[in-house]
This record gives sequence, C-alpha cells and structure tokens, in this order.
Amino acid sequence: MELRDEVHQEMILLRQRMPEVNGSIACSVDGLPIASDMAGDIEQAGALSSALLALSRRMAGMVDKGTFEETLISGSNGYAAFYAAGPKIVLTVLARPGANLGLLRLEGRRTAANLAAITTRMSLTQ
Repeated sequence: MELRDEVHQEMILLRQRMPEVNGSIACSVDGLPIASDMAGDIEQAGALSSALLALSRRMAGMVDKGTFEETLISGSNGYAAFYAAGPKIVLTVLARPGANLGLLRLEGRRTAANLAAITTRMSLTQ
C-alpha cells in the first residue's frame, strides 16, 4: 500500500473515532499535500498548514516550551488543530463547533503518531 493510501485510511479511522471531525489533511513539512479528507483548496490548506507548523515550532523553541506538539485555532465555525506527525508531516484536523476539545487533542495526537509511524516504516522499507 502506498503512503497516500495508508495516511488516508488513518483519516477515515479518525472520523470514525470522532464524528465531530469534518475534515483533515496531511502534508509534507514543505506544504505538499499527501492525503486529504476535506473539501476546499487542498494546495492552499497544505501550504498554510506547513507555514503554521514552522511558526509554531519556532515559537515553542523561542519561549523554551520544548518540542512542538500542536496548535489549536478556535473560530466561530469550529476548530482547526495542527499536529506535528514526526519530522516530515503536518496533520491538520477540522472539527465542528461544540466538539469535545479534550477528545480532539487526544485523537489528533493519536493520528499524528500513527502517521509518523507509517512514514518511518515506509522509509525503512524503501
């Protein structure tokens, strides 16, 4: 199975575990989309996700908060959460208003860890 397929499968599992999720995208740290489970401009979402990851990592380091884990944006129409999925992928998860933020953080981190493991496994076999 290709990286894109395995990543997309994790996104499907995320929606099954948390029905409040209404979209997700995984992209490289360079902003290139790997897989998406969301509507809209995927290329632009990938580029912005990559930029936010870079800024968040830099801010976490600058203020001595350790290794970056996540950034959460709360808006009037829901949430966008961004997770480092290992050194090569950023995962963006969109959720509806009223979503359980504790569960979103838990499931987002779980999915990001799964994506990092997939990437590591695939790079070892190639």
